[in-house]
Amino acid sequence: MKSTPEVWLRGPLRGIPALLQPVAHALLQVDEEIAELMEGFPDTGLYEQPAGMASVAFHLRHMRGVLDRLFTYAGNAALSPEQLQYLNAEGKFEPGISSVQLVNAFHRQVQIAVEKLKNFDERHLTDTRLVGRQQIPSTVIGLLVHAAEHTTRHYGQLLVTVKVLGRM
Repeated sequence: MKSTPEVWLRGPLRGIPALLQPVAHALLQVDEEIAELMEGFPDTGLYEQPAGMASVAFHLRHMRGVLDRLFTYAGNAALSPEQLQYLNAEGKFEPGISSVQLVNAFHRQVQIAVEKLKNFDERHLTDTRLVGRQQIPSTVIGLLVHAAEHTTRHYGQLLVTVKVLGRM
């Protein structure tokens, strides 16, 4: 049993607007759980796809990329060519990559996201933001909440994949 309470039970995070505390809490919780889940995970299992499920490498890359992209849109910017290139490479094999590198890259992206949350003004959370090539309308808070929700959803899928691979 964990001795440390979940992130949301540890109190408000300094500098994060009140309405964005749940976003920060969710991202930090996933970050902690991924570090624990992936400890000792063999690099040879990164691209395994049991029962056709997405690989561990895909989930770790995708969660990082989603945070980067959705926070870019929330900041009222378009995706860069580098971000689009990363998106296209999320599911592809990358020789020489380790689980530690992927976990560390995700961790850095969570830290960047939490820092960016400090810069969002609660008065503008319902401002419209346009998403993707089709310029689909959303809001700042919609994008930030979806970033947290999407990340937690993929963490759940990652958890199942890692557990299944551990039994094989």
